[in-house]
Amino acid sequence: MVNTILSPILLGPTVLSPSLAERLEDLGNISAQRLRLSPAPGTASIDDLEVANAEGTTLCELIDQTLVEKAVGFGSSVVAAAILSILRQFVSTRRLGLISGADGMFQLLANVVRAPDVAFVSLKQLPQGRFPTDAFPPLAPELVVEVLSPGNTKAEMSRKRIEYFHSGTQLIWIVDCDNRSVTVYTSPAAAVVYHEKDTIDGGGVLPGFSSPVADFFVDLDLGKAS
Repeated sequence: MVNTILSPILLGPTVLSPSLAERLEDLGNISAQRLRLSPAPGTASIDDLEVANAEGTTLCELIDQTLVEKAVGFGSSVVAAAILSILRQFVSTRRLGLISGADGMFQLLANVVRAPDVAFVSLKQLPQGRFPTDAFPPLAPELVVEVLSPGNTKAEMSRKRIEYFHSGTQLIWIVDCDNRSVTVYTSPAAAVVYHEKDTIDGGGVLPGFSSPVADFFVDLDLGKAS
């Protein structure tokens, strides 16, 4: 549940206005440091998103006409890369569609562009079965993988799930590097948790796919004594 903000939010020496505090709450109680103030929250366009990502060092998403920096972390990036590799091997050998990485963005709704850490788009989803040429394809990936970073909040991830499923996504994996688990959602609230000793499958989205959950996290143990 999103917590009500009763006091001003501090960003360095600056006190955010009540309207900005409310926007942070709407976005899932994210850190004020992730909010881009230019263009003003609530006025940003897809063109602004394209410019921000071309010029900036941090990837932004567009949420309700507001530019929001994507939460990042080295460990989550390593795990996302492992999952991408595992999924791509299965998908590409069968020519099922495309696997995208963290800077692959999708226009889910009119004013919402998201960048899942890993996503699968089937061949039938592609326009005329061809590679999309849009910077932000208006597609809902069938499978979305989000690897939690330290800056993510529960309310933020809940909002993401609602947006993805509303736009047509069928399966979401929320990956937690700290406890080495994958929470699998087939709706915004229906979830099953898979742990490191379990085997995860692709459900109806990727029938025939399976992988030990441990394979997602194996690189985190690099250099450790066996």
